[in-house]
Amino acid sequence: MKKTGSFLIALMIFASCEKDINIKLDQTSPKVVVDGSIENGQRPVVIISSSLDYFSKIEPDVLEKSFIHDAQVTINSGGKTWPLMEFATPLGAGTTLYYWSVDPTAPAGPLEGALNTTYVLSILTGGKNYTSTTTIPQITRKVDSLWWEPVKNIEDTNKVKMYIKATDKPGYGDYIRYYTKTNSEPFFPGANSVFDDQIIDGTTYTLPIDKATGPNKQRKDEDAWFNRGDSVVLKLCNIDKGTYDFWRTYEYSRASVGNPFSSPTKVTSNITGGGLGYFGGYASQYHTLLIPPR
Repeated sequence: MKKTGSFLIALMIFASCEKDINIKLDQTSPKVVVDGSIENGQRPVVIISSSLDYFSKIEPDVLEKSFIHDAQVTINSGGKTWPLMEFATPLGAGTTLYYWSVDPTAPAGPLEGALNTTYVLSILTGGKNYTSTTTIPQITRKVDSLWWEPVKNIEDTNKVKMYIKATDKPGYGDYIRYYTKTNSEPFFPGANSVFDDQIIDGTTYTLPIDKATGPNKQRKDEDAWFNRGDSVVLKLCNIDKGTYDFWRTYEYSRASVGNPFSSPTKVTSNITGGGLGYFGGYASQYHTLLIPPR
């Protein structure tokens, strides 16, 4: 009884010591956020916005106001400079996406990404200059075959997995990002979309390819599977290390949100001048898999 009584007294003491703790976060000025890419055979696309406060309420009007319109944006490559101009694309529900791409009237002519080519992005806004350098590398990952197999040990016989057999070119330093497009959906990146060649360098290997879904979706095991009757396009991209580091740290940080046992991760940006985000080059190849219906 004495031990029990002492334990109860200790609980009462600790309970009486409880108090509310209010943490006051430091005020920070908004930073420039860049989401830019250039792909072989495609025009560059650059989205420029301002960062939002941690407790900001994410609503369409808040997001639309975050876009930066007052900027001078250029891309330089091989001694040529292309000015970019702003375009607007309505997304529905009263929202609009603003992005920067090649000015069709530029004296330098059209700009489409090319393999083994380096590009320098420059953004002048708010009296500050932000730059980023990326390279569209060579395509070094050879896709030997793509196929599907039924998912085993489940009741739904309509579910299938997609597999890839590929060969990696000898020599470390090949980085990959993948996307899938299912039927009429757009391309989505995988939940863990980037890989290096530390383990598979110079080898031929076989891996399952998870179905990629839209952002902010609570994923279940079956979300990684395809269905009989699906038409699937795999987009496999060689990327440079700066692009790989950004997506590797971003995806790890996103996956660990809410996990009290995970260590904090700083997302690695390749934007100089104090900006956030990235500008990445993609050497893309496309492969289609038609999964027949039952």
